[in-house]
Amino acid sequence: MAQDGNGGAGETVLAAGGQPEWVPEGIDLGTPSVARMYDYALGGAHSFAVDREFFRAMEVAIPEARMMFRANRAFMHRAVRYLVDQGITQFLDLGSGIPTVGNVHEIAQQAFPAARVVYVDIDAVAVAHSRMILADDDRATAIQEDLRNVEAILDHPDTRALIDFGEPVGVILAAILHAVPDEDDPYRIVATLREAMCPGSYIVISHATADSRPEDVRIAEKVVRESRAGSAAVRPRAEVLRFFEGFELVEPGLVWTPQWRPYRPQDVGEHPERLVTYAGVGRRT
Repeated sequence: MAQDGNGGAGETVLAAGGQPEWVPEGIDLGTPSVARMYDYALGGAHSFAVDREFFRAMEVAIPEARMMFRANRAFMHRAVRYLVDQGITQFLDLGSGIPTVGNVHEIAQQAFPAARVVYVDIDAVAVAHSRMILADDDRATAIQEDLRNVEAILDHPDTRALIDFGEPVGVILAAILHAVPDEDDPYRIVATLREAMCPGSYIVISHATADSRPEDVRIAEKVVRESRAGSAAVRPRAEVLRFFEGFELVEPGLVWTPQWRPYRPQDVGEHPERLVTYAGVGRRT
């Protein structure tokens, strides 16, 4: 059950100062977090009242918001399994968020126990909880860094300790690039990652768009801006495709999240476009 951090629902263990034990010092409990909101949408237990209010406002704009987040997570799961089947055994998960059931290292290590994973997020709660979960796993770690500082991520000693960029790597950018506005040049970020990846590596991208529901998505963008939780830069399909320059798109190409290699036809649903998220996987050529 999600906790409000103020003695609300559930059995929260409080540290000194009245905050839950899992909350790092200095966290602003008055500003919502996309990572915590996403965790709440997935049924996680690391959100505050302000995060849940943020999610409810998002649901007003897009009533399928919970389904949208879950479909994105399911796409990431399928993509990781696909990459392991292609021989990828090391992963860099950027904008990884708060760990929930079925993390990248869990999926990858089920198939290949020696798989290595580096999680990266800007949110201190996400990183603190990730480190707690990974305390006994010397093949996975989490670092706190801003995606816009991509060189610092690539050069981080924890990244270098686990990721050998001389071998194929899986880079995951699930539902994070639309948080990078154009002025911060997200294409430069992806290009920098691409140049660090050797041929045979893969990139996994999901990205929100207004193509199918322009009015609803614009309202959702306004919710994000007014919440002060971050930026929202949804992009049309052509602009999302640009992120795959230098990569060969894996079949079925860039599609709606439920359409990317579903396990069962019924998992796609009648209107996957209602989930307003494109998804694709590319192989470094």
